[in-house]
Amino acid sequence: MTAQPPLPVAMVAAAVPVGLAVSLVEGVDGGEVYIRGQLTFSWDAPDVAARRWAAVTLAGMRAASVTKVAAAFSVSVGTLWMWGQLLAEGGVAALAPEKRGPKAPSRLSGDVVARIVELRATGMSQQAVGDAVGVSEFSVRRALKTAATQNSAAPRNTQAHQDAPELSGPVPARGTVAVQPELPVLPTPVPRTGERSAARAGLLAEAAPMFAPAARVPHAGLFLALPALETTGLLTCSKDVFGALPDGFYGLNSILIDAVVRALAGESRTEGATRFNPQNLGRVLGLDRAPEVKTIRRRINELAQTGKAQELIAALAKHHLTATGPGGEDLAAILYVDGNVRAYQGTKRIGKLYSTRLKFPVPATEETWVTDAHGSPVFVVMAEPGASLAGELRNLLPELRKAVGDDRRVLVGFDRGGWSPALFKHMDENGFDVLTWRKGTTPDIGEELFTEVTRTDEHGEEKTWSVADTLVDLALPTTKKTGEMYQIRQLSRIVPAKGKGGGTRQIHILTTDKELPAGEAVWRMGNRWRQENQFRYARMHFDLDSHDSYASSDDDDKRLVPNPAKKKSYQKVLTAKKHHAEVAADVDAALTALRTAPAGAKELKVVVTSTMHNTITKPLWKAEKALIEAEKAHKKIPAKIMLGKLSPGQQVLDTEVKLIHTGIRMAAYNTAMTIAREIRTNTGYAKASNEAHALMRQAFDQSGDIDPTEPGHLTIRLDPLPTRAKTDAIAELCQHLTATKTRYPGTNQILRYEVKDKTSSRNN
Repeated sequence: MTAQPPLPVAMVAAAVPVGLAVSLVEGVDGGEVYIRGQLTFSWDAPDVAARRWAAVTLAGMRAASVTKVAAAFSVSVGTLWMWGQLLAEGGVAALAPEKRGPKAPSRLSGDVVARIVELRATGMSQQAVGDAVGVSEFSVRRALKTAATQNSAAPRNTQAHQDAPELSGPVPARGTVAVQPELPVLPTPVPRTGERSAARAGLLAEAAPMFAPAARVPHAGLFLALPALETTGLLTCSKDVFGALPDGFYGLNSILIDAVVRALAGESRTEGATRFNPQNLGRVLGLDRAPEVKTIRRRINELAQTGKAQELIAALAKHHLTATGPGGEDLAAILYVDGNVRAYQGTKRIGKLYSTRLKFPVPATEETWVTDAHGSPVFVVMAEPGASLAGELRNLLPELRKAVGDDRRVLVGFDRGGWSPALFKHMDENGFDVLTWRKGTTPDIGEELFTEVTRTDEHGEEKTWSVADTLVDLALPTTKKTGEMYQIRQLSRIVPAKGKGGGTRQIHILTTDKELPAGEAVWRMGNRWRQENQFRYARMHFDLDSHDSYASSDDDDKRLVPNPAKKKSYQKVLTAKKHHAEVAADVDAALTALRTAPAGAKELKVVVTSTMHNTITKPLWKAEKALIEAEKAHKKIPAKIMLGKLSPGQQVLDTEVKLIHTGIRMAAYNTAMTIAREIRTNTGYAKASNEAHALMRQAFDQSGDIDPTEPGHLTIRLDPLPTRAKTDAIAELCQHLTATKTRYPGTNQILRYEVKDKTSSRNN
């Protein structure tokens, strides 16, 4: 069968290709555009409007990328976008160049400009100022811009200017006027059709972020998170671990930034992408639209197929603990470790775990989390099904040492789930100090040993406790054979007793650090609740317990697991022991009564025959025989059994996809904590101690302008918040974030942040 050959791109040999399907021919007589060899547009040399209309239409029909169309017509992308706006507003006639010749004299004389600046400084709106002096609002903006340019160009040789500190960011003070360029309100995003076509053909590694001027952009407040996101190391660590995603329109940075900003906006799960307008979120990413659910899942699965998710978590932990900057060097001084049970509600056969939060066993997977001194997540591993915290801690120590990066001793805090004297000794020998609660019944410490200790926390508040500082010996598992004991430091406190009875009781803290001040140890142990707060906050705002992937695989049938029959048989042994003790007490009482003379009787000889003795002790022999049989049966039952015999067909959930999403959520959580800390420490917001997180989320949801007009900078100008206090607080935050001189990832544009002035208008 014959096949028709494809048409040439152009019918003219001198045509210049524009993309894969378009060619342009232009000379002194005019120009022509060919699409797939067919003449589509043509114009004569004097017809400038027709030429511009052809360029705009060609870009609009996505026959070639905007960048290539602009280059072919020898204009910038901004000029091509401006032609499109003129065409939309005034038709083809608006594309004709303005007629040259004399114009009317400008109304913006020096006196008028001075009057405009004077009225604007009083707080009047730009429209009200224009009405007062008889010019348009656009003329008012132009006059203010001209005045600001003249002021900035004037020499600064006065003593006031010499003494004034130079701000790191362009945040206007109260009472000043922020001159704002005129930006189009929510223009249609510039299509990236050519790049998408190249990506489908495998010719594009990833689309670079490009920002077009736009005003009133939803979610513009999410740009505030980028300086804090950079400190988490998510982008750099991901690049080091994964390198890059396979060629495509959405690259590694785009996928990760999209996931983080969605999490900060309250939609951590991939399905949350459906709750955003892709064009609006795309403006934050510097793209024509954000990736949608199917694309996100495909790109995350491509990362998961490398099998390097745990390497990413380790890299994030090392970055967090070794590159925290000034004041963060003590984050690794103490690490808190705890497990989190993630319940599963699906239909697959998943092993059950006891959930302390739900108070009953449920099908679930368990994660072992490590947080720093502030309670921020550092490291996480997927625990083996049924593994104890003590066993997970022992396996975790080498990874923690790599994350810390040196040989210093690290204090590791955990709850009673990690109780194991052998583990305490092992950690001490490997450069880790233990901080945990003592488990089991313990004799009280004499009250004469208690003294008051104090500790001042990071907020300057002094805490006081009554503590007894002693040393205790713990029996190691080999005690029965060798009699070995392990000595450890014990800090005891007197606290109110549980229940309604009142009174007091003693609780005991154990630590292998004998140099740590007692007040410091008590305070650090109490701070383990920061980890619980992290779990609670992450469940509420970052979907900590979501599964992200329901893919599963068969569990190892040969894996040894605790034998439930062993536990049941031990309960029978305990029951037999209890019954034996009760029968022994009854027999002793019966024999004592048999040998005892009645009250008031004189010397009475009591005769106890073998038959009488055997009759009385017969129940005891029976109980003893039952106990021996129960112990023998218990001994024969193996302590562990292969999983295949106990629960054939059991499955385990996928971990790679979950760990990648967990790393993203860790970065989002730490980003949020950094911004909230900035609000508390670097703004004058009076309610920051209680409302820092609420203000942060409100700022993330704020609309604003994206202004890339100044070369080398990307200015984000947020709309005012509902109250002056919140607006001023975010303005101060913007000043501090601008001082970081953070570059938008993948570009050379430095981020600058501003907040618009909330001025009065004629109607308000």
